[in-house]
Amino acid sequence: MSRMAQVIVLALYADEVMEPLTRPDESRSWKGTFKPLDLFAGGWVIEYSRERPRSGLLKHLASLPWPNPGQVQVLIHDEEDDVYGLWTMQDGALVEVPLPGTQRYHSPAPPTDEFPPSPGYLWLADTELRPGADLSTERQDPRPAW
Repeated sequence: MSRMAQVIVLALYADEVMEPLTRPDESRSWKGTFKPLDLFAGGWVIEYSRERPRSGLLKHLASLPWPNPGQVQVLIHDEEDDVYGLWTMQDGALVEVPLPGTQRYHSPAPPTDEFPPSPGYLWLADTELRPGADLSTERQDPRPAW
C-alpha cells in the first residue's frame, strides 16, 4: 500500500544520537536513513513512500539515549493529514500531543496482520471534509503504525 509520509526529528545537541540513523542498518524494524535538515541545527528528516518500512520507528527513537529527552520533538505528516502531528517524550515513550483544532480519525483495524497498521488521519476540525461512517476517533488499530 502506498502512503507518503515525512518524519522530522527536532532535538538540540543530539548529533551523536542521530548519527547512526543517518546510515543504513538492516537490523532495524524500520527502513531508511535520516538526513540532516539544511540550515537547521538539531533537525533530521526521513521520507517514506509506503507504510510497511516505518513500523517501529517511534519505539526506536524513544529508546535512544537523548541528552535532553524533554526537548525531543517528532513531527509526522502522512499523505492524508491536514497538518503535521507532534510527538514528545512522556515517561520514556514518544506520545502524540493533541493539537488544538485537530482530530485524528481511524479506519477499522484490518481483520488480519496482512496489512500494516494505519496511523489514521489528522484533520483540522473545521475542515469541510467530514469523516465517513467507517472512520472513528476511538477505533484505532492496536498495533503501532510508527
